Amino acid sequence: MSDQPTATLTEIAEELERRAGIRAHEATIRKALREAGVHRVRGEEQAQRLARESGQRDGYSEVRRRFDAKQLYPSCLTDAEWSLVKDLFDNEGGRGKPAEVSRRELVDACCYVVRTGCSWRMLPREFPPWHNVYKTFRRWSAQGKFERMHDRLRELWRQREGRDQAPSAAVLDAQSTRGSPQGGPSGYDAGKKIKGRKRSLVVDTFGLVLAVSVAAANLQDRDAGMDAVQRAATKYPSVETLFVDSAYGGKCARTIHEQHGITVEVVRHPANRTVGRWLNCNQGELFEIRENADGFVPLPKHWVVERTHGWNERARRLLMHHDVLPEVSETWVWLAGARILLPRLTTV
Repeated sequence: MSDQPTATLTEIAEELERRAGIRAHEATIRKALREAGVHRVRGEEQAQRLARESGQRDGYSEVRRRFDAKQLYPSCLTDAEWSLVKDLFDNEGGRGKPAEVSRRELVDACCYVVRTGCSWRMLPREFPPWHNVYKTFRRWSAQGKFERMHDRLRELWRQREGRDQAPSAAVLDAQSTRGSPQGGPSGYDAGKKIKGRKRSLVVDTFGLVLAVSVAAANLQDRDAGMDAVQRAATKYPSVETLFVDSAYGGKCARTIHEQHGITVEVVRHPANRTVGRWLNCNQGELFEIRENADGFVPLPKHWVVERTHGWNERARRLLMHHDVLPEVSETWVWLAGARILLPRLTTV
């Protein structure tokens, strides 16, 4: 097969008979090759499809699909992952009756909810009672434990990548997502035709969340994003540069600079008709515009936060706002981000 990868089944049968003296039917040879993982591909598209189905793409390999014996579900934490955050949840102290439910089981239940998007009452029986999990989640959310969990993992990842724990540059963007009939602050985003809430994120250059703010979707991006910028500037005074898109330009950028001393750089789309772009009539374009096969132009620096929005949508709980309180919706973002970082830090 390695000598003649384009040989037909008839040619393979003849070669087999010549070398081994075995006469086999073409159907038998086809079955044997299929069991050995050998497939005939016609074109690059089919080869890529077979590679995806066989798990060769990053994110679907055996490393990403690892499943320990103590994991009830793939969303549960492994022993190595739990060791990184165990002290945040076990060290509660205080008076009262000792805990009867393992803190790890409660964290696993919260991870199951954020990944699958199920309601609290529909938690599988393998987890503790749903009302126990819900009350514990609300208490941990109010205490900011999931935020501290994410902050610790982000610092570990930046340290592994050779960066300072305190970032000096950040990126701001907002995403409007649908709201559920549960109630709470909600509005209509006329630009994106979405009724729900607006999630403003401030991330570092790796796309890891620094601050998150959830508000009604009828607020303008520049108004909803000021709260996230305030939290990021208070929490990380080291941030010197903030990259934003054209929605935060003008007066909003000046206000951020005056209040927090952060330099705001507006990254505009090359086809922006409001301000246009520089063109040298003698030499042509000053800035090269590179498009992919679909005509999409990634904005420099700003694409990082767009990727983070895509990461968040892997957690089905973040596809729609099912919680009445915006601060609970913010907690899900911290937990989803931490759950993404845990496999990275425990994978050699």
